[in-house]
Amino acid sequence: MNSARLAAGFIGAGNMGQALIAGLVNGGMAPERIGIAEPDSARATALQQRFRGLVALPAQALAAQAETLVLAVKPQQLPTLAPTLAAAVTGAKPLVVSVAAGISTEQLAGWLGPETRIVRAMPNTPALIGAGIAGLFAGKNAEPADRETAERLLGAVGATVWVDREEQMHAVTATSGSGPAYIFLMIEAMTEAATRLGLEPETARQLTLATAAGAARLAAESTESAAELRARVTSPGGTTERAIAVFGERGFADLVDAAMRAATERSRELGA
Repeated sequence: MNSARLAAGFIGAGNMGQALIAGLVNGGMAPERIGIAEPDSARATALQQRFRGLVALPAQALAAQAETLVLAVKPQQLPTLAPTLAAAVTGAKPLVVSVAAGISTEQLAGWLGPETRIVRAMPNTPALIGAGIAGLFAGKNAEPADRETAERLLGAVGATVWVDREEQMHAVTATSGSGPAYIFLMIEAMTEAATRLGLEPETARQLTLATAAGAARLAAESTESAAELRARVTSPGGTTERAIAVFGERGFADLVDAAMRAATERSRELGA
């Protein structure tokens, strides 16, 4: 590693950029080795106060100095932003890690230069508490060391999984990228239903949150499938069976399938 260069540079320091920066610092990386290019001056200042020594630079300068360049901006911004970084990326040859939904490695290489080493990543918002998971895909120029670098970067805020085909990143986006919102929606609906059934709002909230967290932990730690665990809770003739029957009658599984297909299609549209 060249000590004259920044270890990591983040173009865009929103929630995901901040989560990754925090993960790197908590993992032992000095803030002086991290740079940001953030047009929101108040946000940049707040981050520099939080992480003393954090470097703030214009995007082109950051691209020229970072060994790993993280594109943490909205996908709609990349067609305009990325070409302005091409000269710096071609010259400095950083590993480029993109967390923009839908934007392919081929598109990024077209904007940044055909020899650019690129890894696509789709993290999710639980990264904010170090409990995220990111799907990763390595572009054709990425080397084994680049895969290790990307794993360390995203692994600082949770787990990582690799996919072999870039097309699968759309499904990753629909599953884990958008997935926390599905869980939040279920929590929201259960809390509101429990309140309508007579529980105090805070009691309903505590019961729902603990149930969601406990069920997820049990599913993660059990050797049984989610279907088997569900069956074990669903006693014949009991309350759970009655509730599950309503989910089935209303087409819950079909609704989830349709929602995830819609998210997948939107991911494809963002890269079109």
